[in-house]
Amino acid sequence: MAFLFNSDAARGAIFRQVFARELPDLEFHLSSEGVDPDKVRYLLTWNVPGDLSRFRNLEVLFSIGAGVDQFKPDTVPSHVKLVRMIEDGIIRMMQEYIVLGVLTLHREMLAYREQQRRGLWQALAASQAADRRVGFLGLGMLARAAIDRLRPFQFPLAAWSRSKKAVEGVTCFHGEDQLGNFLERTDILVCLLPLTEQTRGILNAKLFSLLRIGARLLHVGRGPQLDTVALVEALNSGRLAAAMLDVTDPEPLPESHPLWSHPQVIITPHIASVTQPLTAAQSVIENIRRHRAGKDLVGLVDRTLGY
Repeated sequence: MAFLFNSDAARGAIFRQVFARELPDLEFHLSSEGVDPDKVRYLLTWNVPGDLSRFRNLEVLFSIGAGVDQFKPDTVPSHVKLVRMIEDGIIRMMQEYIVLGVLTLHREMLAYREQQRRGLWQALAASQAADRRVGFLGLGMLARAAIDRLRPFQFPLAAWSRSKKAVEGVTCFHGEDQLGNFLERTDILVCLLPLTEQTRGILNAKLFSLLRIGARLLHVGRGPQLDTVALVEALNSGRLAAAMLDVTDPEPLPESHPLWSHPQVIITPHIASVTQPLTAAQSVIENIRRHRAGKDLVGLVDRTLGY
């Protein structure tokens, strides 16, 4: 029985050390070369390495990241369990980035950056956090973790999700019928939705038109969810005041794309949250133990929903 690690060698070396200590009975391989494919029961990767059918006894496919939209349905056999990465490093870094992003947009840092470029020393009107309503598109594990970190600032918090959910201290909306009500009360919109056919292109002109005038966007979901043309138009018209993007489509944007130089935009290169090898290895090992014991896996993807 073997575990195949299909990612970068630096993280692989740390995984190997942890597996040797915690699961010494499980063969660990950093490459498919030299390993009997029939022995592979567990595979960790970002993209499907060729034809998965050669791993005839594969039981669990682990994503090395929090997303699984890179795995096309027809490339992963239906009997293979698909598991997204849930580990403390990813959660902690996403909390940091969202707090940073919300405060950057709240405290007018993009406007002050532009004033600095122009050599202008001028105080802008400052809104209180209690008057700036933050809304999350998506209410999964990462959104809930970020909400916990935002609570002390006293932003009024709300969230929208596909199905009905309840979180203490958060005004919750769900379903298409309530999306408009959620958007019209939002000053800072945080997108943390998974990428599905339903969420592809969701950040578009129609959605922006439902936001409060002068709203701000913090996008940490997936690039294909954002219509960049609509975003530029919303910024230029004043519908949106600012945007902070960690994901785009494509990644990176073409050099000539107007978002690169837009004074009301900050772009970071998909670094909001990065898998940390030590805690990730421990998370995967715990899931393998759960799998061996016949227990539910943490992060198991519902194939019918796509997340």
